[in-house]
Amino acid sequence: MSLFPDHPSPATRRTRRVEEPAGSELLREKALEIHRRLCGVYGCPIPYFHNLDPLSELISSLLSHRTRNADSGRAFKALRARWPDWTAVEEAPVEEVEAIIHGVTWPELKAPRIKTVLAAIRERVGALDLDFLRDLGVDEARSWLQGIPGIGPKTSAAVLSFSTLRMPALPVDSHHHRVAQRTGLIGPKIDVGPSHVLLRAQLPGDWSAQALYDNHEVLMLHGQQVCFHRSPACGRCALLDICPTGQARMAKA
Repeated sequence: MSLFPDHPSPATRRTRRVEEPAGSELLREKALEIHRRLCGVYGCPIPYFHNLDPLSELISSLLSHRTRNADSGRAFKALRARWPDWTAVEEAPVEEVEAIIHGVTWPELKAPRIKTVLAAIRERVGALDLDFLRDLGVDEARSWLQGIPGIGPKTSAAVLSFSTLRMPALPVDSHHHRVAQRTGLIGPKIDVGPSHVLLRAQLPGDWSAQALYDNHEVLMLHGQQVCFHRSPACGRCALLDICPTGQARMAKA
């Protein structure tokens, strides 16, 4: 029986492995062990932090790029308070949008990008609505989103995973990426974008949306609370014995 109700048992994983993307068996086992340990530290399943429709989640994700959650959250709430819906944001002068979201990083770039993305969705769908994505497969839905300039793999995965769509997509942010690199799940030269495919391939193909969300969240939390960008707290890391970076740092201490 699986330790986590939303996470398939080893027997189930074995029956599905042939259908999953090719990858190193050792890395698969390591990825699962990291997931198991960090779930033990941070607790799984982890409650979803958003309950936004997919279009609203998309705007939230665009605002959050290189911005603290508190600042992007305030900017999102300010947009919702200033205009009644996303159509009004689409029609608003870009200068006003920029002024409303001034607290995020690069508001002068994000304001026109938000308006461009909204216009592109209306042109392709005929309305500002992304609920239809739930009827597509994960790969097809991500491809559709990434066909819009300004939407990359992290944003597409966030829209599918974090929104009310609750689709099984794996986002990778900078904290998640850092932990994956330091533990050796991906190489030191693999950027965040390409890491999405590699890290997803290491996890069972039949994991639920909740299981993939948990995986992202525990690696992200570990990066925020232990595996810091500078001076990681390797001495209290639950992954130290399987982390080559941490072992090398501790050996030099």
